[in-house]
Amino acid sequence: MTHILVAGGGIGGLAAALGQARAGHRVTVLEGRPEFSEIGAGIQLAPNAFHALGVLGVRDRVAERADFIDELRFLDGTSGQRVAAMELTGTYRSRFGGPYAVVHRGDLHRALLDGCRDAGVRLLAGHRVTGYQQRGDRVTALTVDGRRFGADVLLGADGLRSAVRARLVGDGGPRISGHTIYRSVIPMEEVPRELRSKSVTLWAGPGWHFVHYPIGGGAFLNLAATRDDGAREEITGAAASRSRVLGEFPGLCDEARRLLELGRDWRIWVLCDRDPVDGWVDGRVALLGDAAHPMLQYAAQGACMALEDAVVLGGLLRCEPWEIPGRLARYNALRRDRTARTTLTAREMGTRLYHAAGADAPVRNAMLADLSPDDLRDAVAWLHGSTSFTEDGEALADNRRRSSAMARGTPAADGEQTVRGRGRFAADREAGITRAAPR
Repeated sequence: MTHILVAGGGIGGLAAALGQARAGHRVTVLEGRPEFSEIGAGIQLAPNAFHALGVLGVRDRVAERADFIDELRFLDGTSGQRVAAMELTGTYRSRFGGPYAVVHRGDLHRALLDGCRDAGVRLLAGHRVTGYQQRGDRVTALTVDGRRFGADVLLGADGLRSAVRARLVGDGGPRISGHTIYRSVIPMEEVPRELRSKSVTLWAGPGWHFVHYPIGGGAFLNLAATRDDGAREEITGAAASRSRVLGEFPGLCDEARRLLELGRDWRIWVLCDRDPVDGWVDGRVALLGDAAHPMLQYAAQGACMALEDAVVLGGLLRCEPWEIPGRLARYNALRRDRTARTTLTAREMGTRLYHAAGADAPVRNAMLADLSPDDLRDAVAWLHGSTSFTEDGEALADNRRRSSAMARGTPAADGEQTVRGRGRFAADREAGITRAAPR
């Protein structure tokens, strides 16, 4: 029986472990923290995530703990103007084969953890992987306390600062985005009834945005306020005072400010990602999730991409041990372009859509308001509607080429002219730079 080691017991690591166990392999997860747990608050799951959860056998467990969302709403955060909305019930669910939901990160993690336990996965906490060695048809994971764990495969799911990635890719630390996010979760009973909804709502302002949505079966409201403040040092979960948070968003309109003022016990994160790379595989070692392709929150797809990775790996490694290196190389080829496109789309959304300032803001509003319901669904179809979880490399190259041309304000290679002013956002639509969900 093939033995699979997974470094990291977060959402991506547990999903990968579950996928391998369901493929009939013996699986061991090495988690660096003293216990298997997940920090954070709300997380959004589009239909592609539910497709993946179904393959992993935990869709129903997650659905039991999820809040199903009726609408994604985009509003001007300074004027309060309703700009655009995408309905997520009838036609959306029919087209993409699943719902859109939000769930507490801990609930998603718990569903995967219970699935792993049921599948017989060996779960070892307090074993932080620091590197690996390969010899012949075996790979050995090295831990901080000097222990060695041998197996046929090592899957690195050890997050943004992955030790497995450091050995495999060696590209240094993550890219600090300069964006700071403040997060709070409050009881829904404290929210005035007129401010409650089954929606993910985003208020966009100059250099900032504010998102809120229900979690915990509607018992809580998740608040996330992000500012492009040029932060240069990574911060993870530090406490922030209420006065500091309120002071960062002085132009917020009255309705949104009423919600922001309800927040308490605020925590700060400085957002980070990495530039896409071509290779995540070294023989019998592969990366997945944030270890492979960490992305900013703005496409609401970080966890979704990790779940997709787990499903693709689970299918490919139903093979003989001698086939494993080739199958891992195939996984890399299948997933590289889709995750790169998602990473770059998330960056674009954070700078040019959510944080537009000055004359760009009304142009953005007009562009979004002009989109029909079908236009909005078409824009996210490649992301929310995927069941193969792969991306056409030629389409990605075309998207990158057009994006580069727009950034320079020059004609695209096929003769499409990027028009300054109004054309900055109109050209985005014409060139197919897609918009996903607000985070």
